[in-house]
Amino acid sequence: MDEATDKAEDRAADRTADKTEPELARAARLLASPSRARMLKALSDGRPLAVTVLAAEAGVSVPTASVHLTHLAEAGLVRAEHSGRHRYFRLAGPDVAAALEALAIIAPPDPTPVTTLRAHSRHNALRRSRTCYDHLAGSLGVALMDTFLDQELLRREKNGSASGSRPDQLASYGRESAYLLTPRGTERFTGFGIDVDALARERRPVVRYCVDWSERRHHLAGALGAALAARFFDLGWLRYGVSPRVVHLTDVGKGAVRDVFAIEIAD
Repeated sequence: MDEATDKAEDRAADRTADKTEPELARAARLLASPSRARMLKALSDGRPLAVTVLAAEAGVSVPTASVHLTHLAEAGLVRAEHSGRHRYFRLAGPDVAAALEALAIIAPPDPTPVTTLRAHSRHNALRRSRTCYDHLAGSLGVALMDTFLDQELLRREKNGSASGSRPDQLASYGRESAYLLTPRGTERFTGFGIDVDALARERRPVVRYCVDWSERRHHLAGALGAALAARFFDLGWLRYGVSPRVVHLTDVGKGAVRDVFAIEIAD
């Protein structure tokens, strides 16, 4: 085989490799638009939202929002759903929400000052308790994760780089290698009304973590995190807020979280 043939095959291999690698630049361009980024953040609670709602969140007209959403759908970041004459959008899956949460860890803070009471209240509500696609985040999500570890419902497996980490260090992806459900946790969550055996049959891991962008610590994700959030809603412990992603513990929920999980939630 001569040198010219070798070079031709190398070029063909390079073209094939290019087609199989992620197009990070394309994803970055989509997120570089503040309007599209705001719409994706609004969709991060996992619920489908109407175009009119997303347009209001992004501060653009409905036709402009529709164009942005078309680009996001073509890239596989969102998908459209139809209900009668109305069209709704939701994130394409939990991986998109996890990517947005991870990006928020390294993103610089918004330089726009909070000047209104409404904006200040929304900011505080997001930090206190929100949904990260289908599981709980914010200080509530982190408090639940800490409690499950303290009560030995979950067990943390550390890798070599995490063995010397301190509790006050910022969390990061890879600092802990895995969280595992313990036998005590299986019994406790089953008693709470979660079918743990069914979770084990799902395609995604039973237990995963997300790095919480506001707390800089881990909150519970995976099939168990989603089932726990769904159970909270079913029991009437949680309700959605006015703003997308924001959730609030109800009065019943505050007492129940304290009684069942020994977590005291400050007003």
